[in-house]
Order: sequence, then C-alpha cells, then structure tokens
Amino acid sequence: MNQIPPLWLSGLSDTFYKCFIRDNRYQLLLSGILVTIRISLLAAAIGIVLGFLIALCNLSKNKALNRIGKVYTDIIRGTPSVTQLMIIYFVIFAAVPWPKWVIASIAFGINSGAYVSEIIRAGILSVDIGQTEAGRSLGLNSRQTMMSIVVPQALTNIFPALCNEFITLVKETAIVGYVGLMDIQKAGDFIKSATYTAFMPLIGTAVIYFVIIKILTILLGRAENKMRQSAQH
Repeated sequence: MNQIPPLWLSGLSDTFYKCFIRDNRYQLLLSGILVTIRISLLAAAIGIVLGFLIALCNLSKNKALNRIGKVYTDIIRGTPSVTQLMIIYFVIFAAVPWPKWVIASIAFGINSGAYVSEIIRAGILSVDIGQTEAGRSLGLNSRQTMMSIVVPQALTNIFPALCNEFITLVKETAIVGYVGLMDIQKAGDFIKSATYTAFMPLIGTAVIYFVIIKILTILLGRAENKMRQSAQH
C-alpha cells in the first residue's frame, strides 16, 4: 500500500517549490553565486597585491613608508567592512561609472589587503635571517634576495593562512546587498520577501555558502599539499 507522506513533509515540499521553483526563483540564487565568486576572486587578487606592498612598507626602514603601512593597517582593521564598502561605493567611487561588482571587489580587496599584509609580514619574518645573508653573499641585492629567496620560502609558510583569508573573504561578501548587488544573500532575502517565508530561503542560502566553502577548502587543501611536496624536493 502507498503510504501518505506526513503533513510536515508535504508542507516542506510545498514551501521548497514556492521558494525555489515557482517563477524560476532558483535562477536568482544561481546568478548570486556567480556574483559572489566574481567579487571574491577579484578582491582576493587585489588583496594579495596590496597586502604584499603594505607588508613591504611595514618592514621598510624608511619611516614614511613604514608610517603609511601602519596607518593603512590600523584604519582598515579598526573599522567595519560594511562601513568601508559604503564609503568606497557611495563616496569615493560615486561618480565613477564602473560596474557595481568591480567597485565592491575593490572595497573588499582593500579590506583584505590589511589582513594579508600582516600574514605576509609574519611569513617574511619567519624566514631565517641566514637565508638573507646567504643571498647577499651570492652577490644578490636586497630586492633580488627578497624576491628570489625570502618570498618563495615565506609563501610556503603562509599559504594556509592565505587560504583561510580567502575563505573568510567569500563569506564577507554577503554584505554587498548594501550597495544593491544581487549576491547569494541578497537573492535569499529577495525570495524571503516575495514568499513571506523565512526558513527555506535562509537555510538554502546557508547550504549554498557551506557547499562553496567546502569545495574551496578541498581544492585549497590539495594545492597546499602539492606546494609542500614541491618544496621538499
């Protein structure tokens, strides 16, 4: 005999259909995933470049550069990322006709750069001073020694921390709805408002973020293992 599904299961199925299938609302989440990924990747690239430059400023013996690095780091780490996003979008880039996601990526890249700079600075300082002395004894100047000897060794040490920063960055992009971008979180909020249902859109959003982070964790973990294997040979 066919068993009648429990009422709660039937209600859950109806809610799922209403939230994600009806009116093709799942497409909002799919487009939101693409927005989140685009912003995260560009922001990560900006953060790494900016973080490396700021790390060099913080390690520099030049007082002006050192001061610039420390002020930048203090300001970015001492203010909320959502405030930084709105200042950069609504004030600094208000008159710039760039795509919203590019401006948001710049904002998150600037924010991430402050944290990446500290990661890179710690990684450079973790390399034994003897490596620098060895490079200089081979006739390399300070820049050549840094780029050819110190940085490659530091990168191996800091790669896990950079991976964690990237994962954190992906989750932090959930605030881009403040500037009108339809990312994963904003898509979930739109579905919630359209269906007057909170549970299913919020759970769906959480599951999507969890899956993305899990996939990134696996991929970055494999990259880290390959990097360590290469360093041992």
